[in-house]
Amino acid sequence: MTGFTAALLLVVVAAGVLRWWRPAWYWLTFGVTLAVLRVLVRYRSVMDACGLTVPPSRWRLALARAANRPVPDSRPPRILRLRPTRTGMVLRLGLRPGQDAFDVAASCDRLRHSFGMYGVTSRELRSGVVEVRMTGYDVLKRVQMPAKLERTPTRVPVALREDGAVHYRDYRTVPHALTLGATKSGKSVYQRNLVAELAAQPVALVGIDCKQGVELYPLARRFSALADNADTAVELLDALVTHMEGVYQLIRAEQRITADVPDAEIAADIWDLPEDLRPVPVVVLVDEVAELALFSTREEEKRRDRVITSLARLAQLGRAAGIYLEICGQRFGSELGKGITMLRAQLTGRTAHRVNDEPSANMAFGDIAPDAVLAAIQISPDTPGVAVAGDSSGGWARIRTPHTSLRKAVDACNRHAALTPELPELAAFRPVLSLPAPVHEAAVETAPAVA
Repeated sequence: MTGFTAALLLVVVAAGVLRWWRPAWYWLTFGVTLAVLRVLVRYRSVMDACGLTVPPSRWRLALARAANRPVPDSRPPRILRLRPTRTGMVLRLGLRPGQDAFDVAASCDRLRHSFGMYGVTSRELRSGVVEVRMTGYDVLKRVQMPAKLERTPTRVPVALREDGAVHYRDYRTVPHALTLGATKSGKSVYQRNLVAELAAQPVALVGIDCKQGVELYPLARRFSALADNADTAVELLDALVTHMEGVYQLIRAEQRITADVPDAEIAADIWDLPEDLRPVPVVVLVDEVAELALFSTREEEKRRDRVITSLARLAQLGRAAGIYLEICGQRFGSELGKGITMLRAQLTGRTAHRVNDEPSANMAFGDIAPDAVLAAIQISPDTPGVAVAGDSSGGWARIRTPHTSLRKAVDACNRHAALTPELPELAAFRPVLSLPAPVHEAAVETAPAVA
């Protein structure tokens, strides 16, 4: 065996080991080159087999007859750009006259098989331009977030999408969101990761955890207000409504509506105010919303009505005041009582982890993206953290949150505890944290001396 043959065999073995053990490394070393060659070599024949070509135009046919040349072939979409990424590649196509972006979307599964990729998705960028994103391996099997991520006070990364892109929680674009999921589906890890990301941003965190605070109270050093039971939650929500009304009074006083002020400078929400006057944004996290909506006595029913009314008011009016809702639960349907459907209609963002039945998935996507319902009920119990994320535009994608342990989230909140703002209206609900009792050496039991 020559040295070249031995080296080639070693490279093949290394490629096989990487593909099985470290698919991300395999893609960056071998896979991306092979995939680019497959796409370029097979492109015309694959497009023709998928019906993504158009016949030659009349002027081309006339020119061929005049020049006594063969009839020109059908033309596929133009490749405007081919850009490899760390998880796959991005192919930007220019459509020919008569083609539609829906034709490319309908052929994604056939393109996946033809090009030997793990997944293919498409979206229309503008008229006549379609972006096709291809992934070379299962990026959701072992989530690895990119080293460089964009973060702003109201936009934080929370998960990885199945096409390799980062899924952001953008409160300026999607103010309020609903997160559903059965037990052990990864819903708590999603919420934990969101809190860990928000802890480093100049925002106020307000939590309502009616499970006696077992989910949110370990993170209490970064929370401006916390409620661990339904009775305290009622008062906390009333205080939030009062805070919202105060912010609106501030905006009203600073609108500067005069004849010599341009329209662009008239304040309509907190982001139009000067930075020295701008109130801090508030993110309200509600864990297990059903505990706030269920009741068994008349007094609990009155409390429940106050809770739902306050949440609905915050969802309808809170965006301009910088108040954003994150509502989590296992189910969120009409069986929770009056007002629930109205509240759900205000929650633009929808995230559904594994659910136990189809009606639970319909609660999240039935009114905005019916196609996502089937994807939500197909999530396997062996893949906690995998979810389907969508919004009111009808678009949706499979995502997975990187595993964030409670210890890691607690460390993030403790590290950024100095950023916790104090809101006067919520001062009564600020969690009181007691220091751990010191352990003295005398407290250690010793065996009695034997006479």
